[in-house]
Amino acid sequence: MGNEQEFIKVKNFIDGEWVEETGVELEPIFNPSTGEQIGEVPISTPEASAAAVESSYAAYDAWRRLPVGKRVGYLFDMRRAMQDNVEELAVSIAIDQAKHISEARGEVQRVIEILETACGIPTMIQGETLEGIAGNINGRVIRQPLGVFGGIAPFNFPALVFGWFIPFAIGAGNTFVYKPSTQSPCFMQKMGDIFNAIGLPKGVINIVHGHRNIPQVWYDHPKVSGVCLVGSTPTAKSIAEKCGRGGKRTMLLGGAKNYLVAMEDVQPDIFIDNFIISCYGSAGQRCLAGSIVALVPEIYDEMIEKMIKASKKVVVGDAMDPNVYMGPVISAAAKKKIENYIDIGIEGGSKLVLDGRNPNIPEKNKNGYFVGPTIFTDVTPCRRIAQEEIFGPVVSVMKISGIDDALELIQAQEFGNGACIFTQNLYYTEKFIAEADVGMVGVNVGIPAPHPYLPFGGIKDSHLGTDKVQGKDGIDFFTQNKIATVRFSPPTGYYTGGEGEKDVASSTKPQDVRSCVAR
Repeated sequence: MGNEQEFIKVKNFIDGEWVEETGVELEPIFNPSTGEQIGEVPISTPEASAAAVESSYAAYDAWRRLPVGKRVGYLFDMRRAMQDNVEELAVSIAIDQAKHISEARGEVQRVIEILETACGIPTMIQGETLEGIAGNINGRVIRQPLGVFGGIAPFNFPALVFGWFIPFAIGAGNTFVYKPSTQSPCFMQKMGDIFNAIGLPKGVINIVHGHRNIPQVWYDHPKVSGVCLVGSTPTAKSIAEKCGRGGKRTMLLGGAKNYLVAMEDVQPDIFIDNFIISCYGSAGQRCLAGSIVALVPEIYDEMIEKMIKASKKVVVGDAMDPNVYMGPVISAAAKKKIENYIDIGIEGGSKLVLDGRNPNIPEKNKNGYFVGPTIFTDVTPCRRIAQEEIFGPVVSVMKISGIDDALELIQAQEFGNGACIFTQNLYYTEKFIAEADVGMVGVNVGIPAPHPYLPFGGIKDSHLGTDKVQGKDGIDFFTQNKIATVRFSPPTGYYTGGEGEKDVASSTKPQDVRSCVAR
């Protein structure tokens, strides 16, 4: 990538066409690595959102009637196009979201894997048949799409959230209106070109940029069947309430506060490697980032020393620099918020043993939004830095008495996204898996993210709704069951029993009983 960055003018993608919004506010897009403006994104009107819904609704009937093999054919083509353009797609993430380029490549690759899983939809949406319910009657369960869905993406995973929602939704026969984050819209601009390149029918996917006024249109729109979100818990609860009044389905992933628990038999090298990945990958801006490290007394001092030593080796800098490990946070506001939490930690009595404020970075990145690895020790559960989602590379270390203590702390928090334990003990392992009050558990891994074939999502305030993203849960959310009761031959009388059986019709008339089901 050269030094010259073409100025990016983000457009909406409606009915298969790029639409430049006029007469609306334009917000700047910044490169967080440099602080430089690299483009602008329109804050579209509710009318643009409504137009996108109408486009998707108009496309729905023909799309749902398209044979499933042909719908999946578009997913195969999408996967192939992404594979052919991995680097370009990764760069689009690195320049506006500022995830390090190596992690951006990994994010794109994970979406390709999700598409590969979604290509198996013909086997995942098969229904069920029950023969011989009564006489000549069979029953069937048929999976069908619902209609138009809306999706809202956060800034931190512009590609992954697209993968969680859209392939499963459209593969099952639905159509989709998608609102990317205004802070990281560039990836979906590339995807819009891919949709056209593979010949995806107009209206199957629409992209609209803006703020909360865009999804606000969906909540009571009669042509919208459901809404998906990855974002904060307060936003998820607000959407759940609004969609509940409108009778719409919701798949809402909220905030998190994830524990890494290390027991006395931990393998130090494995723990430290995973601690670095979990807490500092994506600059701590992800829902499965390690935020609290819980250590038993036997290893407390030793592990803290190793954590500090390893954290000091983390190179912070430009997201496009191959020699860098951790890029910047998303914005100046995010940097200020994280630094404010560092102040809160100090004022609350926790010990700041590694200060990530004002990290050493190259001159060309001096205006970027950087916070380095930060570690607090002597943290207690009642302190704000131990309870609230910071969304940055800030780690709180707690001393625990044992596994029961760790499980109680995890259970007490409002969030329930993920938790990991580092141990070689089978008892600790199985107890943690069974009792950790979270939706995703890791054993000797720092990020308990399930592979695409399995559901992804937390519990408690980390997830609102019944179905999680990807895997079979994704199919369940984007389909509804229709039950068919089928009599396949006409009735021949009161009773159609076999030869030699009593002819009820010729005997004493039975007591009149009217069943509520077909017989």
